[in-house]
Amino acid sequence: MTTSSKVQIHEIDADMAGQRLDNYLIKTLKGLPKSRIYRIIRKGEVRINSKRCKPEVKLVAGDLVRIPPIQHLPARSTAVGHFNDVESLMVYEDDHLLIINKPAGMAVHGGSGVSVGVIESLRHARPEGNRLELVHRLDRGTSGCLMVSKRRSYLRLLQDALRKPGQIRKHYLAVVHGRWSRKMVQIDQPLLTSSIAGKERVTRVNGQGKYAVTDFSLLEANDEMSIVRASPRTGRTHQIRVHARWARHPLVGDTRYGDQTLDQTSGIEGRLMLHAAELQIPALGDRPAIHAKAPMDEDFLLKVNASFSTRSYYIQ
Repeated sequence: MTTSSKVQIHEIDADMAGQRLDNYLIKTLKGLPKSRIYRIIRKGEVRINSKRCKPEVKLVAGDLVRIPPIQHLPARSTAVGHFNDVESLMVYEDDHLLIINKPAGMAVHGGSGVSVGVIESLRHARPEGNRLELVHRLDRGTSGCLMVSKRRSYLRLLQDALRKPGQIRKHYLAVVHGRWSRKMVQIDQPLLTSSIAGKERVTRVNGQGKYAVTDFSLLEANDEMSIVRASPRTGRTHQIRVHARWARHPLVGDTRYGDQTLDQTSGIEGRLMLHAAELQIPALGDRPAIHAKAPMDEDFLLKVNASFSTRSYYIQ
């Protein structure tokens, strides 16, 4: 544990402007309980331009934020998770965005029993680490393209685009049980996500759920399994996995929505066979369009090669 023994004055620049004070402090004082953050605001220890303020106030470029000395602020972690060489995972980078090829089995952020995730690792490894923010999420077992913003202004543009179906195009490779029909090219079943106390969220097809659409195309199949390209037009929790299950083709290695008996007989075990292979981002604001691809990792390739004879599962 470390102690911040001095008052800090942070000047808000244009990229940090527009966010709430409480959210800014949560990001800046990482590891400090939210209850303490709200307490120091309430007691007037945090000030904007020398004035008391409320948690919901929006920061403006040029604001001077006073942060008091913080006792027992957790030290910044030096761990980098499963990354041996974080730079080797980069598939795209400019001055506003990173796209990494996230390893399967690595959480995108710490929490729920995971001390270090992708974002913590990147923040530790990069000099601009305190500005890095996840644009979206990938399930822990899913590998492939993950967007991390360097600029809050671009983060807002990306997240706004993600809320508009089909604007940012994501293409996944998935290995599913059974022979997928070439006629099944789209699933548009609504999805409802619920949380059970003490357990993680679960999503299911439900008429009361949110609009969800996934395009599918068959790349290769045998009598036991198929490789499909899945392109979600919406971004619901576990969308591809639940839509595939609804179609009676659960993903291989899916411990939540899959079929453990089929997994055991398939010869492919030990990981979720879902890979975020490609991202197509349109021009947003003054930023150009981006097209990024993430190659399949060796484990994914070995498992696919062991079960399929031809090699038509590339992204076209």
